[in-house]
Amino acid sequence: MPRIVAAPLSLAACSMFAIATAHAQTPRLSPDQTLEAPGLSVIVEQNHFSPIFFDEKNAGIQIVLHGERIATDGEVRLNPTPEQWDPVPIFGERTPGETPGQLVVRSSYPKEKLNYRVKVTPEDGGFRIAVDLDAPLPPELVGKAGFNLDFLPTAYFGKTYLMGDRPGLFPRNPNGPMATDGSGDPQPMASGARSVTLSPEDPKTRVTITANAPLALYDARNRAQNGWFVVRSMIAAGAKEDAVVWHVRPNVIPGWTRAPVVSFNQAGYTPQRGKVALIELDPNFKAPAEATLVKLTDSGEKAVFSAPVQPRGKFLRYNYAAFDFSSVREPGVYAISYAGQTTNPFPIAADAYSRIWQPSLDTYLPVQMDHMTVREQYRVWQRASHLDDAVQAPPNHVHFDGYRMGPNLDSPFKPGEHIPGLAVGGFQDAGDYDIQTPQNAQVVRDLVWTRELFGLDWDETSVDEKAREVEIRKPDGAPDALQQVRHGVVQLLAQYKVFGHSIVGIIDPKLRQYAHLGDAASQTDSKLYDAALGPNEVRGDHSGVPDDRWAFTTAYPANDLMVAGSLAAASRALKDFDPAMSAEALSAAKALWTKREGEAANGSDGRDDSGNMSRFLDLAKVAATVELILTTKGDAVYTARLRALTPAIEANFDRVSGVAVRALPYMDANYKARIRTLVSAAKSRADTGLAGNPFGVPVGMGSWAGSGEVAGFGINMYLMHKAFPDLIGPEYTLHALDYMLGRHPANNLSLVSTVGTRSKLNGYGHNRADYGFIPGGMAPGVLVIKPDFPEMMTEWPFLWFESEYTVSSTTAYILAAKAAIAATEDSR
Repeated sequence: MPRIVAAPLSLAACSMFAIATAHAQTPRLSPDQTLEAPGLSVIVEQNHFSPIFFDEKNAGIQIVLHGERIATDGEVRLNPTPEQWDPVPIFGERTPGETPGQLVVRSSYPKEKLNYRVKVTPEDGGFRIAVDLDAPLPPELVGKAGFNLDFLPTAYFGKTYLMGDRPGLFPRNPNGPMATDGSGDPQPMASGARSVTLSPEDPKTRVTITANAPLALYDARNRAQNGWFVVRSMIAAGAKEDAVVWHVRPNVIPGWTRAPVVSFNQAGYTPQRGKVALIELDPNFKAPAEATLVKLTDSGEKAVFSAPVQPRGKFLRYNYAAFDFSSVREPGVYAISYAGQTTNPFPIAADAYSRIWQPSLDTYLPVQMDHMTVREQYRVWQRASHLDDAVQAPPNHVHFDGYRMGPNLDSPFKPGEHIPGLAVGGFQDAGDYDIQTPQNAQVVRDLVWTRELFGLDWDETSVDEKAREVEIRKPDGAPDALQQVRHGVVQLLAQYKVFGHSIVGIIDPKLRQYAHLGDAASQTDSKLYDAALGPNEVRGDHSGVPDDRWAFTTAYPANDLMVAGSLAAASRALKDFDPAMSAEALSAAKALWTKREGEAANGSDGRDDSGNMSRFLDLAKVAATVELILTTKGDAVYTARLRALTPAIEANFDRVSGVAVRALPYMDANYKARIRTLVSAAKSRADTGLAGNPFGVPVGMGSWAGSGEVAGFGINMYLMHKAFPDLIGPEYTLHALDYMLGRHPANNLSLVSTVGTRSKLNGYGHNRADYGFIPGGMAPGVLVIKPDFPEMMTEWPFLWFESEYTVSSTTAYILAAKAAIAATEDSR
């Protein structure tokens, strides 16, 4: 699109703006320190830039307009279209200002010696933003520092804008303009005026900004696919007070209220189980007192059941009500009618859940298999990837994705030296193609547990490890779950053979390489790097391209024990399928356990986001010991050690409860009595905690949405139910399934792509640049944007904290789904 330099705002446009805002409402400061008006929330620095991942598109000043977060990252930035790891300011404090409702945020760029305040003040029809510098810009920041506000692309695709009175179109696909100096820097789509209006034709997303300095509008997707549309004003040399002043006028539709969201299990219900839909309500919406279940027949809709909705209280910013239609048991296709709307259909059927795990097992997991060519009929998901794995990462290094290496390599290889034997097996953890060893270990354990507890003899995929070939939708006579277990074990054993311990993981060394999207095989050239060769020189299986992934090789006790537990579990599953690997896995598991079970945590190793190291080590000790108890059928060495670990079990019971009860058949009466007491207390704790929300599961409030934790909750509660059915019922596990498949805040999409009649069909996977999905992948789901806005974007796939599939959360879903299927039988 050609650059548009717009004229100053015309008198006619100013008059129209004055008329439009004359009767607009002034936002009020809430107790949570947000600015609120009907249909509008302005969130001011409640969510901070990440210290690890920097710009996550959830920081600074943010605008929620008509129920959608349309703008984020309102802050001083040093680039017009910042990428994720570009510099971000450090939040200082947020305090009340001198005028009513004003909020003052102090932030800084310490390295650049830039200190400033951003003042946000409510005004008629919107709010004022003013940037005050402690001192004028350092010379090196003149022409670089400005105030940015990012707007959600999917809210504006195909709509127009006015830069002053000159029109433009928000493109669906980025199309420039770009600098021609070789930098590849995006240039403004439009600039020069002191007023910009976004989507003047759409009252739901219309926003006008007027400024004391020229504005520019950028398409940051020209720099990176996850970029947003950016409105920016530069900070002038010498400016200090009111260096930038904006008047932001989000259009608010008079009398607007958010439509009710009727959420339910998108896969439907079995006839005998409880069936409760939840209705999420704007507090200002006049909610009808009754809902109706309609049956869809060959002659149309037929109302079959009506009942009053039951209040379920307030959670975050919305009210909730429940529609209980458990008494309806006749098989068929149904929908819920409420407040003049009818939902999408869902089934009631005895086999409603019979295949809800299938896409995760036979499609998502194969797509994530590393070092393999993966084909699905005419489609090739990837060619054999990362065959140049791996080189030794350097000491004392913190990687941009959180991996870190301490001073000791715990490796016989020198930094930069090729490590033979690692280009086998394993799963690419998520959308960034790395092998995270703990998550790979979790995948193996979850698949083993699923087979042991519920059966998983499904064959839809061919796997040839030697040929490095996988073909989806082509059965080969071998259970897919066992083939996936073996593929995971191949990588875990490879690490053990090379180093004598597990490693943190394998990941790309360069940021540009890490941001790769598409075929995993093209992320590296699959040829071993040789520094003696020229940059474009190839000699046999070597090349001069330094793109080989790095292995972070620190010996980490919790990692070793997690791997030991998974190898012990795998040895049971592979006993008949691959006896030699089964024996090798058990030998390695015993050796790792013996070496590590008495050690203390090493807090300097692992990942920067790994949290409480001692707690994770305790969990790993318990998990590994229990798996060896199960594999050895109660060997006294391991049962004695588990008894000694009782304090660790007690301290972490909510996390380790499922593991602890699995050991019960091999433990003495004292252990069983203690676990029973812990289960009873866990139920009371759970009931108290769950009383705070209507969903019957823990709703995550952290920086990553919580579907994986919900899956874990469902698994643990089911295992406690089976061990102590007089203490805990099956309903907790069914609530977990309901949450994962649609009964959650924000919307009613199933979090598992392609499972259910409506599911999340764009995800943060390898194909996210195409706004695509991977069947069976489970998204993290609903994130709470602080202080109280539940969000799961339905069209924008680039927020990993809401949309990124991971292998361990998806196999946790498989296990939880199978547990829920069993729970439907127990709930009769």
